[in-house]
Amino acid sequence: MTEKYAVVVIGGGAAGLSAALVLGRARHRTLVVDAGEPRNAPAAHMQGYLTRDGMPPAEFLALGREEIARYGVELLRDRVVEVTRGEDFTVVLAGGRTVRARRLVVATGLKDELPGVAGVAERFGRDVLHCPFCHGWEMRDQPFGVLASSPASVHQALMVSQWSKDVRFFLHTVAEEELSDEDLRRLATAGVEVVPGEVAGLVVEDDRLTGVRLADGAEHARSVLFLAPRAVPQTGLLEGLGAELHETPFGAYPVVDATGLTTVPGVWAAGNAIGFAEQVVHAASGGYRAASAIVGDLLMSDLDAAAQV
Repeated sequence: MTEKYAVVVIGGGAAGLSAALVLGRARHRTLVVDAGEPRNAPAAHMQGYLTRDGMPPAEFLALGREEIARYGVELLRDRVVEVTRGEDFTVVLAGGRTVRARRLVVATGLKDELPGVAGVAERFGRDVLHCPFCHGWEMRDQPFGVLASSPASVHQALMVSQWSKDVRFFLHTVAEEELSDEDLRRLATAGVEVVPGEVAGLVVEDDRLTGVRLADGAEHARSVLFLAPRAVPQTGLLEGLGAELHETPFGAYPVVDATGLTTVPGVWAAGNAIGFAEQVVHAASGGYRAASAIVGDLLMSDLDAAAQV
């Protein structure tokens, strides 16, 4: 017989574990299905989370798994390949198991697709970075580079100038004519040097970034490179259930209410499954909100059903 849970949480990152913790404490039988692919895996530490600042992401997740286990929450290392909706939700796993759930939390996150510049993927999360709030303090006052992927990259170049006054903005495949007069004025005021020309690769010595090399052979001494990955939302399961999506500059994400409820009754989403900019602290908060809403939703559903008997 197919096992039945009150809630299946799809994704075991900060959002999914936070939701599972609340659900377990509310005495709901809960299963977390985790494919083991956290977005922040390349980073050695996570910052900006009060009381957890500087903690390695793997340690954070390990502690979260220990906490949910205290409340009887089950954790399964597997991948959800299909979800169908009937009286309950039927969840099919890659390992062959099928379970049912009254409610779902989708916390599948997103993937970062990096620019195809030689050396970038190997150093991502170390000295090739995307978020100054995550890494700016640790890299402060070093020579920064910013790799443009579109004219919108001007914003990133301006932001990182908060942490270093030595910033070079490599236009890469963006033509200087694509930048507005306001962009150029702000860059100049912030002291950001605009460098035209395509970036061919990185200069690495003794396992650390020392420079950025242009296609014409010119090298610029830099010890940190910021860039903007292309966000690839993991929305396949939500789309399969018919969830409404809305377009953003960073991809299409589900339409949700303040608790994370999608347009599909009984399905909540949290963390990077609902947006590009969700940091770990936001994801944990979103998981908590979704779970507390589900607890109330299940209670009222059960009370209404009992009253009709």
